[in-house]
Amino acid sequence: MSLSEADRERIVAELGREPTPVEAALFENLWSEHCAYRSSRPLLSAFDSESEDVVVGPGDDTAVVAVPTPEGTDAGEIGGADGTGDADDLYITLGIESHNHPSYVDPYDGAATGVGGIVRDTLSMGAYPIALTDSLYFGAFDAEHSRYLFDGVVEGIADYGNAIGVPTVGGSVAFHPDYEGNPLVNVACAGLLTPDRLVTAEAQRAGNKLVLVGNATGRDGLGGASFASEDLAEDAETEDRPAVQIGDPYTEKLLIEANEALLDEDLVRAARDLGAAGLGGASSELVAKGDLGADIDLEAVHRREPGMNAMEILLAESQERMCYEVRPEDTDRVR
Repeated sequence: MSLSEADRERIVAELGREPTPVEAALFENLWSEHCAYRSSRPLLSAFDSESEDVVVGPGDDTAVVAVPTPEGTDAGEIGGADGTGDADDLYITLGIESHNHPSYVDPYDGAATGVGGIVRDTLSMGAYPIALTDSLYFGAFDAEHSRYLFDGVVEGIADYGNAIGVPTVGGSVAFHPDYEGNPLVNVACAGLLTPDRLVTAEAQRAGNKLVLVGNATGRDGLGGASFASEDLAEDAETEDRPAVQIGDPYTEKLLIEANEALLDEDLVRAARDLGAAGLGGASSELVAKGDLGADIDLEAVHRREPGMNAMEILLAESQERMCYEVRPEDTDRVR
């Protein structure tokens, strides 16, 4: 565990006891820079984030902004919406995700899963993803390793986006020696929705159920959140490979359509995609926003690898998974 002494003391004070190994691992991931923005939050808060057009600002999976509907267009025809909302209202989601460390260790899968993650962030707001863009920074262009990273990252972004049917409509790339050993791989996604389909990551009511939907859970990506918050070592490309997730864009495409179907039938009360810290991160953040708690049945999690222990099931960052809050009477329909 890499919890600082100050963090451990705070946890002990809150719990009134030493944390279990699983609790300590969960805190390590949730309190990492990747999840909590502990050092960058003051800088990010300096940006303007309030406007009459801002529907959802900082604190959720993406921003949501109200935009005028193009003249002559029915909002219900856009993004798979069912047309029950006001045809004059249209929301756009805007989100960006960095996958810097994973892309250094494995440029193809690191970049591809960055695309998958920001697309699922879009889904968790009730939106349909319509466009991707990226902003990439690598070391000196004449360095062989920089070109290796560049080729792998661009291919990973392109392949994942093509497989799920979401085009990459723009981007930028820069090379500078200062990025050698620490590339920046940023992927953004825009989505569309009508107001009646808006979902947030705030649990709505005690007694509702959390349902895990999507890919089976494996051991890939364990500790990915804490790994992404640490300095890269010289042997990172070999030693940290297990912390990089493996994407499956064809399952993601199915998840996109399943998400639309759930929204069509008004089955989703709140949603969070499974990324950093896996099921532990998604479930705890979702219920905490609603000032609630949850009992998680780890035995019920569908797994693709035998012999997984509780910590692995809770924290694995296997891709293409969503956590939904649903009414008890709707659980069978969601399944």
